[in-house]
Amino acid sequence: MTTPKTVFCGGAMLAAAALLAACGTTPGPRALTLGGEPATSCAALAAPIASAAIGLPSGAATIDSATLVAASPLAVAERGPSPASRITPVTPAHCKVLGRIAPLDASAPPILFQVNLPLAWNGRSVQYGGGGFNGTLITGLALVPAGRFDQPTPLAQGYVTYGTDSGHQNVQGQPPQAFALNDEALTNFAHASYKKVRDVAVALMQRAYGQAPQKLYFMGSSEGGREALTMAQRYPQDFDGIFSRVPVINWTGLQHAGTRNGIATFGEGWLRPAQVQLVHNAVLAACDAADGVADRIVSNPVACLQRFDAASLRCAAGTSGDNCLNDAQVQAVRTLRSPWRSPVPLANGVTEYPGWGIGGEGTPAFASMGGWNAWWTGTAAPTVPPQPSNGIAWFYGSGALQYFYASNPSLDVRNYRAEDFAARIATVSQLMDSTNPDLAAFNARGGKLLMLEHMADYAQSPFAGIRYYESVVARMGRDNVDRFMRLYTAPGVDHVGSGAPANVDMLGALADWVERGRAPGGLQLVEQEVQPPFKTVRARPLCEWPLWLRYVSGDASQAASFQCAK
Repeated sequence: MTTPKTVFCGGAMLAAAALLAACGTTPGPRALTLGGEPATSCAALAAPIASAAIGLPSGAATIDSATLVAASPLAVAERGPSPASRITPVTPAHCKVLGRIAPLDASAPPILFQVNLPLAWNGRSVQYGGGGFNGTLITGLALVPAGRFDQPTPLAQGYVTYGTDSGHQNVQGQPPQAFALNDEALTNFAHASYKKVRDVAVALMQRAYGQAPQKLYFMGSSEGGREALTMAQRYPQDFDGIFSRVPVINWTGLQHAGTRNGIATFGEGWLRPAQVQLVHNAVLAACDAADGVADRIVSNPVACLQRFDAASLRCAAGTSGDNCLNDAQVQAVRTLRSPWRSPVPLANGVTEYPGWGIGGEGTPAFASMGGWNAWWTGTAAPTVPPQPSNGIAWFYGSGALQYFYASNPSLDVRNYRAEDFAARIATVSQLMDSTNPDLAAFNARGGKLLMLEHMADYAQSPFAGIRYYESVVARMGRDNVDRFMRLYTAPGVDHVGSGAPANVDMLGALADWVERGRAPGGLQLVEQEVQPPFKTVRARPLCEWPLWLRYVSGDASQAASFQCAK
């Protein structure tokens, strides 16, 4: 039996054998070891995995390396594209397996994967989703989406963890959407790679420990959130518990709506950073205190959308400047908050993409963090082709239209008409849009699904996920849905988890529900300092949709001072 490794948890150093109880995570099956000689056992995993072990038409999986990796300590970077990405968590000694799945089409890229096998296994696994257009290997070593900074990673808790690049590799000097010109690469990105890597990981667990995992979990955010819902919809037998945060769910609608929003800011429609702050301050003045306390968080953005109109900031005749909005800018804001109605049919009967929400417009921007300056307006007016100073949504959406729908890298998207590409849109929508409300098979196998939408998210509209949840309820009935699915909302939080309390132990909640039948209750969001001991700055109850936070009394930094109410 190997000596337990130590990991960081809530400021304490804990032995691996005591991790689950000490960190409040559901105890798993009896621990299995990698072998008496872990390095030897790890190296023995390097044999190929036949395509017959993969549940889709596929090439074989080749193991490039299987190496015992020593434990590594906690590290925190000065900056990063999200608060969580700054943290390199404590990582225990483990067997790191790198490999690739061969394509069927010789011109398609391979699917790269990484599987991390702990020396003492709790019988469970977690597959990590990707982000953006993927193309970068997901290691499975980071904090999970929404994870608290002071809790151990799944690997440190004894889970096998794994991830993939989704079947293509980013190439320097090429747009990240270029891979979509290859049909197999597009299908892998849409859904196939996650299923194939899941099956390879299961085969490796069987090989390493002598048995398959007893419980399998999938956790993803953004594109990874779409992947999470894709697994529930397309492969309902493959996972016991799934967590989907800020999913880019109505993918086709999002790319078209995001491009539309960018076009609205050309010419006089672009808002300068000072004007973004003007709107942000006006929204707070109108809506911040509506929940009973002024804390710079719009707790009920649905009500705020009815209360605030950008026209209230319209420049008086003959005036201009950073203290008001011209007519084109007012219309741009209204465009952002209006639905994009598709002129062609989309998958699963979807007809539109909802408008974006309100609040968090001025959340400071850095990389993928932030509000309008990060995702919509950028720090300079949009250009063709996009520049790094433009909003990320303009870069993402215009590239998607060029490579996914028009199959024309030189297309000027300002001249794009969806009607001209109806057949291709139908094809891509069926592949990419994880909007199928029929989760009966996932429910029947006992699967549990948690969703979390950030209400100050300008990468995608949180109302897309809300509409999906409501479509599942309409399809399956409230009583059935309550048995296996929950949707939560986090007010004031941007796409990647900054701006307001955003961290919560969703893996623990999933494991409790799946393995003990204890439905989630009393969950709290926390905002933490990004330095050990990761002190909680403020906390809020995590409300189920359609409930909103309301201040009751007491210290506004404490969750007990709020309640979830209609």
